[in-house]
Amino acid sequence: MMKLLQSFNPRQRLAAAIGWVVFFIILAAATVGANLASKEAAERARADAERLLAQFATQIRHAIDSALATRLSILQSTAAQISVDQAMGDTGLRHDLHLTALQTQFPEFAWLGIADKDGRLLATTGSMGQGKSVADSAWFQKGRQAPFFGHAEQFPLFAESPDAAVAHAQGFFMAAPIVQLSGEFIGVLGAALPWQWLAGEENHLLRQTQSRRSLELLLAKADGKALLAPPAWLGRSLGSDADLSEAGQYVIGRNLLRPEQQPGPGWIVILRESADTALARAKLAQHTVFQVVFLAGLICAIAVVFITQDLLKRLVALDKQAQAVRQGALENISIPVGTDEISRIGATFADLVGHLQQEKRGLATLNAELDARVAQRTARIERLADESRHAAITRERLRLARELHDTLSHSLMALLTQIRLIRKLWDRLDPTELRAELAQAEEVAASGLAEARAAITQMRHNSVRDDGLGAALRQLLARFQERSGVAATLTADIQAGGLADERAETVFRIAEEALKNVERHASANTVQINLQWLESPSAAWSNWDPDNCDRMRVEISDDGVGFDPIAPCPGHYGLRGIAEQAELIEASFELHSQPGAGTRIILEFDA
Repeated sequence: MMKLLQSFNPRQRLAAAIGWVVFFIILAAATVGANLASKEAAERARADAERLLAQFATQIRHAIDSALATRLSILQSTAAQISVDQAMGDTGLRHDLHLTALQTQFPEFAWLGIADKDGRLLATTGSMGQGKSVADSAWFQKGRQAPFFGHAEQFPLFAESPDAAVAHAQGFFMAAPIVQLSGEFIGVLGAALPWQWLAGEENHLLRQTQSRRSLELLLAKADGKALLAPPAWLGRSLGSDADLSEAGQYVIGRNLLRPEQQPGPGWIVILRESADTALARAKLAQHTVFQVVFLAGLICAIAVVFITQDLLKRLVALDKQAQAVRQGALENISIPVGTDEISRIGATFADLVGHLQQEKRGLATLNAELDARVAQRTARIERLADESRHAAITRERLRLARELHDTLSHSLMALLTQIRLIRKLWDRLDPTELRAELAQAEEVAASGLAEARAAITQMRHNSVRDDGLGAALRQLLARFQERSGVAATLTADIQAGGLADERAETVFRIAEEALKNVERHASANTVQINLQWLESPSAAWSNWDPDNCDRMRVEISDDGVGFDPIAPCPGHYGLRGIAEQAELIEASFELHSQPGAGTRIILEFDA
């Protein structure tokens, strides 16, 4: 399962990366195509729905006109029968019978009435207005001339409107002239049709027309005023500027002919249907197109992954060979068969790996030679290390010799001299002088022992490494001044006083030897030690010179009796030891002295 998931990981497989790229491209194209197709389908569905609703509205308008024309024809036939009865002299009861039969057969007539040529109502249904005059009524005047029908609002039953409910009844009014065969006008037959009849006719027509569709019918007069409509639109204008779709929630269809182009009262018939119902097929088509294109893209992407994997088999094999070469399992890469990019890449890799292997063999040979040279150099370094250890041991022996010379040698020599003097003068010395000489010999021995212990302590505890050259010299001068009574001062720069390496230890031993010489031979009153850090003129980076660096200057001076440096001093190794130690740290050594002028020692070395 993990291997299958890794085959679809674009970070690990180039084929998967190509497949995902194709997949997202096809998905984007599917989304755009589905949206465009659905939009076009929705527009076509809306246009088809509007066209179908317009046809339905036109059919309904024709059906309403046909129903009104049929009622007007029935009224004309009844008027003809009334004229025949009038010619036979049979009136009164016959008029009532005609009206009753007509209303029984066509109950939609809410009112029927017969007026004579002078406009007096001879007979009416329900005795409404019987005997009254309608000579001034518009319907009577129109009916005298020809059959007609119109809105009851325009043709009230009575001009003076004695009964508002009757005079302004909502519906239609129609009339037909009663004319004898001779052509003599004898009266008018009038009838009233209420809106309820028209609403019933429209509902019947909708049931026949809409089949399974849920439609709403809006009927208006020629002026656009709604006569039949949902409650929210009843009485409002249904003109072209009215938003009958209610922000796209409905699909609208009007009768094709304008009111002024229609015969009769010029109805405005409007049908509307819910957009969700009318465009349901378009939405279904949209979803279907999207799903089909999406699935096609998904299938294509998966197919591209597998096809790409098949096409990249040689590249995968090349990758495995490169990994084997990197791990050392193979020496070179086999060139893939073909002349395409993969073959050329394989040839380039094989050539590159060949060169690298050749260089690797050359490096191995060179490494073997270097190992041999390193072994030789190591042996030489070991010999030099041995020689260095021997030199160090020799230097340490010399240093111990100097320490012993400065401590035990002087003390023992003084003690030996004192013992020889006592032995020679033993017979001539009185007991008091003898005790004094013995006390002096004891003092020399104690002094030598103290100096030996101090030297051992100095060897075991090195304050120069811990505190720095300046602090160690201050402690040394303090002990010297306390022991000898000679005034001793130190002047040191911060850089010079902070020196704490092997050279500082050597400078400290040189100063220690010089102070011992001052104490034993100089008879000085003051001793001065100066430590000075000399900066090179090329200290700035712009003028830096590796052969001209900072230097350290050490000067030790006293105001003692001095001596002649050229005169030989057999048995005295102090100055020679100072010169040897200066040579160890590659320092220049200068000795300035003459009898009666004190002594000055100057050391200078690279810092």
